[in-house]
Amino acid sequence: MKSYDAAVIGGGVLGCFALRSLCRYRLSAVLIEAQADVCMGITRANSAIVYAGYDNKPGSLKARMCVRANRRFHELCSELDVPFSRCGSLMTGCGEKAKAVLEKKYRDGIANGLEGLALISGDKARKMEPMLSRDVKMALYAPMTGTVNPWRLGIAACENAVHNGAELRLNTKLLTIEKTEGGYVLRTSTGDIFCKAVINCAGLSADMVQRMAFPCAVSIETDAADFIVMDKDIDNPAHIIFQEKENGKGITAVPCTEGNLLIDSAPRAMPRPFATDAAGIDSIKKQLTALLPELEQDIIRAFAAVRPNPHSEDGRSINDFCIETPAPGFVSLIGIKTPGLTCAEELGRYAAKICADYLNTEENPHFDGRRKAINCADDDIVCLCQGISRAEIIESIRRGARTVEAVKRRVGTGMGRCQGSRCEVRIAQILERYRNGTL
Repeated sequence: MKSYDAAVIGGGVLGCFALRSLCRYRLSAVLIEAQADVCMGITRANSAIVYAGYDNKPGSLKARMCVRANRRFHELCSELDVPFSRCGSLMTGCGEKAKAVLEKKYRDGIANGLEGLALISGDKARKMEPMLSRDVKMALYAPMTGTVNPWRLGIAACENAVHNGAELRLNTKLLTIEKTEGGYVLRTSTGDIFCKAVINCAGLSADMVQRMAFPCAVSIETDAADFIVMDKDIDNPAHIIFQEKENGKGITAVPCTEGNLLIDSAPRAMPRPFATDAAGIDSIKKQLTALLPELEQDIIRAFAAVRPNPHSEDGRSINDFCIETPAPGFVSLIGIKTPGLTCAEELGRYAAKICADYLNTEENPHFDGRRKAINCADDDIVCLCQGISRAEIIESIRRGARTVEAVKRRVGTGMGRCQGSRCEVRIAQILERYRNGTL
């Protein structure tokens, strides 16, 4: 049984940043993840938005973390060599109810200290985004809103943690947690682990993981959302566009860092995890036509997200970040939702600091927060749609990709118009040669 000072359970973007933050201290750390790669759960189906902070109640932990994280997001992405676009956002409204919502968000944003926030007319919004419908009467402009690829950010944080000495155990399912003198025994599908401190970042299962060792006053309920992705060759809006309708939240249009336009829906019921809903996709298309009537709808794929919603014992929804510490050195991030991507590093630092204080350890003077993206192209192009070379694929495998899907999330193969139909077989062959030691 191998021993560590701290263990992170769950390899989503939160777990990856918790592991990276543990490396800031003089301690040994490991991350266990049930799937074949990190960022394959909630993180893989995400709206990719770095929020400004006007959606959060003034004074809440969410509001403080979101505004602080947003301000330094460019610095974070520069450290990890991940593309980030501070494109700004327009939340559009076209009626009195929507107007009241926008005005409240403006007041909350000002109270939270947002920079550049402004309520503008529909005409001014159309000068910024000419494709906007004439039905838009006003908009809330937030210049600090941005977008980032969620799984590339998480993978980069994980790579950086491994670079700093942390260990990663994939395909490792947590079976039980046993509280022992001086720490915890994590019994897993790949062997037992002893650790003195635990950070629970198990996503949709975070409440159940805590109940393996302690009572939990929080339960996670789930809903879903549908997404469509446009081909990168169309003319995209320059800003993220949120649609506030008279009957509530509408669609969101996100010009992603890769050049595609991502459209997501309002939350819906979830009959099956990560399964798209035909009626939901059709509704997105109709709402998109109403919001951006001149936009060419050239759809290359659709997918669905699962979203956690934490509830208290009496059934009430918990709207702030839920961080439980049922015992010294045991930290649970339960039901972390929007703006969880924005605040991933803040939450990771918060949890790691609790563990470091419990372990009475010092900061690590040798911590190196820098990570370089894959940049080793050659003339042997494997993914024709995205222009991804064999050298880039091999480097992604060297860094830990063990499946076609894992390669895709590191270098972008299979994300173009053909959605991998021309390159997946060759990528699988390269992976097989790597496994056989003949690469």
